[in-house]
Amino acid sequence: MATVAFIGLGVMGYPMAGHLKSRGGHDVTVFNRSSEKAKKWAQQFGGAYAPTPEEAAKDKDFVFSCVGNDDDLRAVTIGENGAFQSMKKAAIFIDNTTASAEVARELDTKAREHGFHFLDAPVSGGQAGAENGALTVMVGGEQGAFDQAKPIIESFAKMVGLMGSAGAGQLTKMINQICIAGLVQGLAEGIHFGKQAGLDIEKVIEVISKGAAGSWQMENRHKTMNAGKYDFGFAVDWMRKDLGICLAEANRNNAKLPVTALVDQFYKDVQVMGGNRWDTSSLLARLEKK
Repeated sequence: MATVAFIGLGVMGYPMAGHLKSRGGHDVTVFNRSSEKAKKWAQQFGGAYAPTPEEAAKDKDFVFSCVGNDDDLRAVTIGENGAFQSMKKAAIFIDNTTASAEVARELDTKAREHGFHFLDAPVSGGQAGAENGALTVMVGGEQGAFDQAKPIIESFAKMVGLMGSAGAGQLTKMINQICIAGLVQGLAEGIHFGKQAGLDIEKVIEVISKGAAGSWQMENRHKTMNAGKYDFGFAVDWMRKDLGICLAEANRNNAKLPVTALVDQFYKDVQVMGGNRWDTSSLLARLEKK
């Protein structure tokens, strides 16, 4: 059993912290900006809660975070009452936020200066993956710290891989989002085309999903897309944040992402339609707009 802190109890962090306690059997203390949510988590899982990230992280072997963006991450780590103020020597900070590679490298440097380790470890699998403890975790950092943290991370993951040095986890997550954006747009266009042609979409998917066109998105989203229901996962607002990170990094490393840039604009159209909190498969709604 390890002593663990978890900072950020959103739709992902809440169940992830729960698995660290219930499945992993660890001693878990949580922090959340809304203390009521932290209290609720502690009552549900039998852990503890702290009033600041600094107090949550004090004397812990492993400290996790899962917050909104780069600024939020800096606030809970190096900000006032941030976790980096109390991290003990040789402890490991594991950040599950989808953020920039730049902030990952920045915090890795800060951690080294204070004598502890930092791993950037963004996740994929959405809310369902978090709730089922079946996330994919892409990690950047030192091999030794990764080896120590991997068994702890596996409390909420089905796949944990070290991608390279600090920032490599975030870069891998960017690739994940780039691939998803193109796949969802292709699926949306395929379903839209099929409807316009008067085909039975269920019959079409039953056949083509068994061939080269098959994908996780097709298997898991075609039914709800066909029914015009878009409340089943990762929100458009979050995807636009992630694609913004991808496009900014591409601008730095001179990568060409024409499809990603186009799909990002399509998601902007969905936001204008009021679909900020619809899931990413709502690209179909844009095509079907009258």
